[in-house]
Amino acid sequence: MPSPSIRVMLEKHAYPVLDEDSIDEFLHSRDEAVLFFSGNPHQFPNSNDLADILPELIKAFGGRLQAALIIQESQHRLQRRYGFAAWPALVFLRRGAYLGAITQLQNWEDYLREIRRILDSEPVKAPGFKIPVVGESARGCG
Repeated sequence: MPSPSIRVMLEKHAYPVLDEDSIDEFLHSRDEAVLFFSGNPHQFPNSNDLADILPELIKAFGGRLQAALIIQESQHRLQRRYGFAAWPALVFLRRGAYLGAITQLQNWEDYLREIRRILDSEPVKAPGFKIPVVGESARGCG
């Protein structure tokens, strides 16, 4: 269940709530989209702040971006698709193709600069989720 701040954002701005079954249809029918991965707002209270900031970011970019919230139950599985490592996260896509992500809470000017950079870029392969691997050579010599 979303926090009160996230619930207000959803009600006031009518952002869709997506899961693994609905995300692709949403993304492929939008020129540019931003997905809001809140994580657990109790664990990551900055998600509540981002719920207040996201509509202002959408407005700052003249409605160019379509926002959606990823439902809690699908966030970790979809996190693997987009490869971000910190919460909350905004993932930017163009017609379903990955453009980039911004994680954790940022300053307003940093958001504006980074979103401009992301939207001016060409789609790239999403980094995917990486698990650090420690090989035998990385262990101490005995």
